Amino acid sequence: MDIRFLPHNTHREDPSRFPESDPHLRRLRDLPLVYRSPLMDRLPRSTPGVFTLTGARQIGKTTLLKQWMAWLLEEGVSPERIIYFSGELVDDHHSLVRLLSESVEEMPPKGMCYAILDEVTYIKDWDKGVKYIVDAGLLERMALVITGSDLLIIQESRARLPGRRGPADQADFHLFPLSFREVVTLKGRLSPSQIGSITASDRELEADVIAGLFEEFDSYLSHGGFLTAINDLARTGCILPATFSTYSDWIRGDVLKRGRQERYLLEILGAIIKRYCGQVTWNALAGDLSIDHPKTVADYVAILESMDAVFVQPALLEDKLAPAPKKPRKLMFCDPFIFHAVRAWLHPSREPFEEQVKTALSDPEWSSRLAESVVATHYRRLFPTFFIKAEGEVDVAYVKGNRFWPMEIKWTGQLRPKQLKQIRKYPNSLILTRSRQSGVIMGVPSRPLPVELLGLGG
Repeated sequence: MDIRFLPHNTHREDPSRFPESDPHLRRLRDLPLVYRSPLMDRLPRSTPGVFTLTGARQIGKTTLLKQWMAWLLEEGVSPERIIYFSGELVDDHHSLVRLLSESVEEMPPKGMCYAILDEVTYIKDWDKGVKYIVDAGLLERMALVITGSDLLIIQESRARLPGRRGPADQADFHLFPLSFREVVTLKGRLSPSQIGSITASDRELEADVIAGLFEEFDSYLSHGGFLTAINDLARTGCILPATFSTYSDWIRGDVLKRGRQERYLLEILGAIIKRYCGQVTWNALAGDLSIDHPKTVADYVAILESMDAVFVQPALLEDKLAPAPKKPRKLMFCDPFIFHAVRAWLHPSREPFEEQVKTALSDPEWSSRLAESVVATHYRRLFPTFFIKAEGEVDVAYVKGNRFWPMEIKWTGQLRPKQLKQIRKYPNSLILTRSRQSGVIMGVPSRPLPVELLGLGG
């Protein structure tokens, strides 16, 4: 094996010490909260082929795959059948073909084998190398798992491998930040059976249970689903300044790597925060910035979207259940912690958690915007998700079962009849509120927002 990859393949020296010798797994030992993603149970075990795992950088893709490697070893897979490569150390598709070919030759001649190619988008023309390997018949008994943080490049390159992915029912996986439900489970606030019983009925919840859920949702608005921030709070009671920098540096670095300008990036990020969850057009955004052309704004946002940093929420064409291209859209970050990390970068502070995060969450307007973005970005993981712009506005409308389901998010103390004008027109509408009981508001059913999110995806 190439010595450059030895630090990430210590299982080959002593598989029993892999959890202690691997740099990613070793870090888990010191964390108060260690997460096991349900994707672990869906990654390939006995089916060969080419698989992809996508998701934002710093979301935990590498750690997940190291946990998968450890699980394979526990299941009796011999260490010689598992190998890990970091794409950062592979120059081009020629080097990739050589590495994979040599690895296949060194593996036992019979039985399933597993190869991980992490952050493949660092490798020039990587898809050409994978295509060659597949066509040469070298992956007939191997599961090759490819990861990348650029969703668009991965999607485009997958399209160049038609008929070469293998027989698996599912070959593509996406790792999101932890959902609210996953965080509640991780922290042990409620057991999976308790969560199931809560979300399966509309019964009134015990006061201490509902209070705990609201407390957890307030925390979620600060740390989101990013495990580093979650563990910072669990360990120290705050999110460390270095954690904010880690995530803002990821955004900056990946955008600059694409040849874009930092000055424009900063302006666009500032404009997203200024108009957070508000209706915008590219022309309106460009008019507020030094950027001359609306297409430039759209291009930068598209990059942020492909990085899984920003969610562009389109307006809904109600009759077609499709985006309305000529109407404004809403811009928000894919997780509340990304919002805080970007804000800390735009407005540097020695103590961003105390001086910025807590301040934002104590402000009714900002906490309301963040709550709305959490609902929208949770639903978009499972369904096409829009907002409604008609005579009035509806915050979220997701499409399921050939119809759309409208929801209004009211995370403030007051509800005005004018705000509910539009949503009252739909018989299947729902209002998510800060109230701790379900009810009916002006003829529209209402439900506590944290309870609704708890049941999502269950």
